Amino acid sequence: MVDSETIETKISDKEEETEEKFDETEEVFEEEATESSEDIKDKFEETKEKGKNIADNVLNDFYKSIDEIKDSIKNMQKTADQKYTDYKNATVQTLDIDLIETDDEYHIKAAVPGIEKEDILIEAGDNDITIEATFKPYVEEFEEDAELIASSLKSGRCVKTIRFENSIDINAISAKFHNGTVIIAIPKLVIPKHKVNVE
Repeated sequence: MVDSETIETKISDKEEETEEKFDETEEVFEEEATESSEDIKDKFEETKEKGKNIADNVLNDFYKSIDEIKDSIKNMQKTADQKYTDYKNATVQTLDIDLIETDDEYHIKAAVPGIEKEDILIEAGDNDITIEATFKPYVEEFEEDAELIASSLKSGRCVKTIRFENSIDINAISAKFHNGTVIIAIPKLVIPKHKVNVE
């Protein structure tokens, strides 16, 4: 028969053994937990760094794309301006005029800013008049290589033809040049009626 003292000793030994195993398990768990925590922290930092690098690359690509778009727009604008200038130089443009009619005359005021009066040509027909002037581009006034950035002034050959309802007296037309305008007075041709006798 086992006495109570032996039982208590065995229980006490088992308790100590269990406690030691528990302590060992707790230490192992804590070590693993610490290692896992450090691994997670390291992976988080690594992922964070990768994310930062990706974000930096995306931003750099975005800014690069914006710069490329800006350069492309500037080149397109420059090309469009050049084509417009070439078109203006190749196309006969019209002159700006005012036309007034009175009982006896037509009056024309044509804007020819920057043109010398020797460079203005006026021709008249039976019932029309043509005014012609050639505008030199402003950029041509510079001797050194100058770049045209914007142009809205007339350049090249400009012609305006006006046709009248009545015949005009081409021998009595007068023109005056004043302050960048040409003022033309065009008398109407009065054809006297001739009575025809019937025989």
